[in-house]
Amino acid sequence: MMENTVKLFYEDAFMAEFDATVLSCEPYKDGYKAVLDRTAFFPEGGGQYGDTGYLDEIRVTDTKEKDGVIFHIIDAPIEAGKSAHGKLDWEKRFDRMQQHSGEHIVSGIVHHRFGYNNVGFHLADDYCTMDFDGPITKEQLLEIENEANQAIFHNFPVNVLYPAKEELHELDYRSKIEIEGQVRIIEIPGVDLCACCAPHVAYTGQIGLIKLVGMANYKGGERIHMLSGARVLADYQRKHQSVKQISALLCEKEEKIAEGVERLKTEQSGLKLELASMQKERLQYKAAEVEVGDGAVCVFDEKLVGDDLREIVNLLLERGASVCGAFGGTDQDGYRYVIGSKTEDVRLLNQKLKEKFGARGGGKPEMVQGSLTGTEMEIKALF
Repeated sequence: MMENTVKLFYEDAFMAEFDATVLSCEPYKDGYKAVLDRTAFFPEGGGQYGDTGYLDEIRVTDTKEKDGVIFHIIDAPIEAGKSAHGKLDWEKRFDRMQQHSGEHIVSGIVHHRFGYNNVGFHLADDYCTMDFDGPITKEQLLEIENEANQAIFHNFPVNVLYPAKEELHELDYRSKIEIEGQVRIIEIPGVDLCACCAPHVAYTGQIGLIKLVGMANYKGGERIHMLSGARVLADYQRKHQSVKQISALLCEKEEKIAEGVERLKTEQSGLKLELASMQKERLQYKAAEVEVGDGAVCVFDEKLVGDDLREIVNLLLERGASVCGAFGGTDQDGYRYVIGSKTEDVRLLNQKLKEKFGARGGGKPEMVQGSLTGTEMEIKALF
C-alpha cells in the first residue's frame, strides 16, 4: 500500500497545496515520518533537496524516498487514517524548479557545443553547481551564458516524456546513471533532452534569467556556479547596492568605479612604501637614543608591531648590546616581544619569562619571540 503513493508533483509541478490521507506515521530520528496516499512534496533526488512545508499545522522539514516509499519528516505525530492538508513552501520549491530547469539548459548547451557530460549537480538553497568532464574558458563561459538566456527569451516549452522502451533506444538523451523501468525524459526543444526525476517549470521563460557567476577547475574538468530566476535578481540588487556605495565613497560614476579603485590601490601602495621608509627612520632614531651598556637592553614602545621588534633588536645588537629585548604593547593589553643576542643563549631568558609571566613563544639560541602579560616595571626588573 505504501508503494502506491500518487506523485502529484508529476501530475502538476505547480501544485502548492493538496489533500491526502495519512497511511502511516512512526517515530523517525528526532521526529516522525509520515506516508501519504498522495503527495505534492518532491522527495530528495537528482541532486535536489526534498520539499518542505506543512501537513495541517505540523511542520514538514524534509521529504525522502526509500525503496519506493515517499515519507515526510515531520515535527509531531499525525494520526494514521485521517485526512491532512499539505502545503508546500512554494517560494522554495519554485526557486528549485528555476535552478534545476536552468541547469538543464546550461548542461544541454555544454553537451551540444563541447560534447562534455554533466558528471555532478548539486542544488542547495544558496548555491547551485554543475561539474563537467572537460575544460571551459572564461570566454566560452560567457558565450554559454548568452546562449542559455536566449533559450529563456524564446520561452520554449519544457516537455515531460515517458517513452516506450523501443522509443527510448532511438533517443539521444543525457543520463548519468542506468535507469531501470520507465524513464522520465525532460525535453527542451533544440536545447536539451535528459532523464530526470525532478519537477520543472512549464516554459523556459519562467526561469527568468541565468547568470553563471563562477568557475573552477575540478578533477580535470570544470565546476560552474550558477544562479537562476529570483536568485539572479537578489544577486543583482545586492551588487548594485554595493556599487552605489562604492561609487559614493570614491566620488566616481558607477561605470568608472573599477578605475577609481585601481587609482586608490596605486595611491595606497605609494603610501605604504613611504610609511615603511618613515618607520625605518623612526626605528633608527629610537635605537640611537637607547643607552647601550654591558648588560641587557630593554626597549618598550606600544607602536612596535610585526617586524619592527626584530628590526630594533638587530639595530641595538649592531651597536654593541650583549642582549636586547624589544616589547610592543601595553601593561593592560600585554606585550609581543623579540629578544636577541650575538653572544648569549637567549632561550634561558625566555624560560624565565615563561616562569614569571606565563610567556608563550620560543626560537633559536640567538633570537626568540613570543607574547606575555606583565608590567613594564616587572619585565625590566627581570632583565
